[in-house]
Amino acid sequence: MGRYTQADLLVITLGGNAVLPVGSSGTIDEQFDTTRRTMAHVASLCREGVRVVLSHGNGPVVGNIVLRNEAAKGQIPPMPLFICGADSQGGLGFMIQNALRNELHLIGDRRPVATVVTQVEVDPADPAFSAPTKPIGPFYGPEEAEALARDKGWVMREDAGRGIRRVVASPEPRYIVEIDSIRRLVESGVVVIAAGGGGVPVRRNREGLLKGIDAVIDKDFAAAELARELGANVLVFVTGVPRVAVRFRQPDQRDLDGIDLAELRRHQAAGEFPAGSMGPKMEAAARFLERGGREVLVCAPENLGEALAGTDGTRVTV
Repeated sequence: MGRYTQADLLVITLGGNAVLPVGSSGTIDEQFDTTRRTMAHVASLCREGVRVVLSHGNGPVVGNIVLRNEAAKGQIPPMPLFICGADSQGGLGFMIQNALRNELHLIGDRRPVATVVTQVEVDPADPAFSAPTKPIGPFYGPEEAEALARDKGWVMREDAGRGIRRVVASPEPRYIVEIDSIRRLVESGVVVIAAGGGGVPVRRNREGLLKGIDAVIDKDFAAAELARELGANVLVFVTGVPRVAVRFRQPDQRDLDGIDLAELRRHQAAGEFPAGSMGPKMEAAARFLERGGREVLVCAPENLGEALAGTDGTRVTV
């Protein structure tokens, strides 16, 4: 790949398509196979001595955990959403950790890989709690979505033209609670998987104790905050499209190979990156660059290797 050195620290955040692509059957074998293909690119980067921290989304998975809760609530007490998020962080973290360790083994690299179940502090007064926007779980047709809203009290919303999903509160991340532990692991040469699914949202009470709170933090904002607190210079979003585009899904769609921060902000102001689509990634990218980051990459899982080599994807710089 060659573009990065041992002096670089990359935070790579994996979208749902890197583990559970839209339209897939969702079996565990399929999830492992998809994850393995993505981790092969990460292993090659690690072999070159580049320091890497991984993060990931959990939207489809945490939604499925909630569905299992609902289905079994007559026999087993249902768990709150923040516990479902922690469950997904552990399960997906294991899957990524296992796949990456195996890919490193195949190329003769013995570096350690570890998952840190990460708490992320949020403000309980965040206005997001009164205006849920974060999609979780599977897509529904109009009739089923209407029934779920009526019977379960869920808030249902169209998700970027792909179908209707449940939406929950998505507060801003304020602080990565385990940041010191993550930093020490990175400094000792460990490939760390952290802040999965945006981290487990927690609030601090009057005594200074941390308590879980029902929400799902946007993984892109959490990854940008993780990168900032670690002092990373590169942030990578692995998502469902190979490049960022303007006029997305229009006859005159234009893919972007490279833009700077000012151009990104101009496209945002023109309404090019709607919420629920590329919007959170581009806002997270802008925040990261404005707070000292060097570059942001956006690519699909299958072109991660080429994007890291500088021949594919979208690169956003200061």
